[in-house]
Amino acid sequence: MAALAPSNTPGGPVPTEDKVLETGASMIQEFQPTKQLCAHLNAFHTYADEPGRFVEANHYCAHLTEDVRQCILYDSPGPNARLIGIEYMITPKLYETLAPEERKLWHSHVYEVKSGMLIMPGLTTVPGALQVWEAAETQEMKHVIGLYGKVYHLWQTDRGDALPLGEPKLMTSFTADGQFDFEKAVEDRDRRFGTDWKRKKGLREAIEEPKIHSDADSAWKRRNSM
Repeated sequence: MAALAPSNTPGGPVPTEDKVLETGASMIQEFQPTKQLCAHLNAFHTYADEPGRFVEANHYCAHLTEDVRQCILYDSPGPNARLIGIEYMITPKLYETLAPEERKLWHSHVYEVKSGMLIMPGLTTVPGALQVWEAAETQEMKHVIGLYGKVYHLWQTDRGDALPLGEPKLMTSFTADGQFDFEKAVEDRDRRFGTDWKRKKGLREAIEEPKIHSDADSAWKRRNSM
């Protein structure tokens, strides 16, 4: 199990009165939107206006339709995790319907999948569980690789902000080797989750790479044109 992320959030422990109220509410209220969450993914986002500066994000995702997914982003998988952003994912057929300027706000997932960066953490210590889970994860990656994502972060935890400050920040994905210290960041993540990006990269070699729309990943194209 991954360790809890350190938190510098101001304020004392949650009062007993609030805990009692929350316990009662959880017994009576249904929380239907969050009950639809069906997948936990972990990857790294980079700032669209500052490519290379990155944040690790735990995605808790649900399907709205076969063409639309929505994810809540946290800075850790633990109970004290901070909600740092949101991401929407859509299929290529919906992406094609967007206006050109809108399409520039979305990113591809091809590199995340093929490099082994994007993972679905799971409890794989039970004998035989690893192989079963990896097969399911690889199958899911065949779907994710073609999706386009639009993500905003609200809390810049990477710079030590104690609260979500300033305007939401458009984020994007990494699209190629050399855009950040991949091995250092991803191997640190892998140690915490008990995963191996190199193994996942090998398992995904046979996944077909879709053609990425020319309007996607515009943050990197702007940077490369400077």
